[in-house]
Amino acid sequence: MYFTMTKLSVNINKIATLRNSRGGNVPNLLKVAADVQDFGAQGITIHPRPDQRHIRYQDAYDLKSVVTTEYNIEGNPIPQFVDLVLDIKPTQVTLVPDSEEVLTSNAGWDTVTHQDYLKEVIKTFKDAGIRTSIFIDTDLALIEAAATTGADRIELYTEQFAKDFEAGNTAGVKAYREAAIRAHELGLGINAGHDLNLDNIAFFKSEIPNLAEVSIGHALISESIYLGIENVVNMYLDRLKG
Repeated sequence: MYFTMTKLSVNINKIATLRNSRGGNVPNLLKVAADVQDFGAQGITIHPRPDQRHIRYQDAYDLKSVVTTEYNIEGNPIPQFVDLVLDIKPTQVTLVPDSEEVLTSNAGWDTVTHQDYLKEVIKTFKDAGIRTSIFIDTDLALIEAAATTGADRIELYTEQFAKDFEAGNTAGVKAYREAAIRAHELGLGINAGHDLNLDNIAFFKSEIPNLAEVSIGHALISESIYLGIENVVNMYLDRLKG
């Protein structure tokens, strides 16, 4: 087992989805961001997409004065996204290779094929003083290629782990543990996200060394419908202790 402090960054995209479904400002995205920080979350994550179907670009600007912990903006580094991040200068930018039509992120970067592109984009962000992270699968060759892009961290794409865990296959975490170990050896920080939830987060945390941060949105907001958001944030924080 590994015992290090792991930060919880709450992805509030689903709050924006609910707001947008009726128009107006209910629920109030900025208040939710402020509240979850007051409840103990150590970061806020947003993932604006070009069609602004949940987080709007204006939200990203409005949140800058609200987020007093760590502000993580994730997305595909198209020119509009790059300009947004450079204007806001969040704590961290997480690069995700999702196309416009996908409902949610469904793949990590091929850091070998896109090496030159990633180097260019990452240098742009790092020159602005923004920590960079690459959304990535567990393939060790891709982890090693990520280390040569100039990125500060990787974010392990954990959908397959979550599927394996739900099916009772806890051995599925082995690839994530090996990826984290190799990343740490190469000087990369380790984040994780996608389909992590209250059922699987404690086990994942216990198996992954040097896990700096998890970003959780869909599950956390869904669980909050039954259990209340303050309670759920604290349940995650309790499971992430160590």
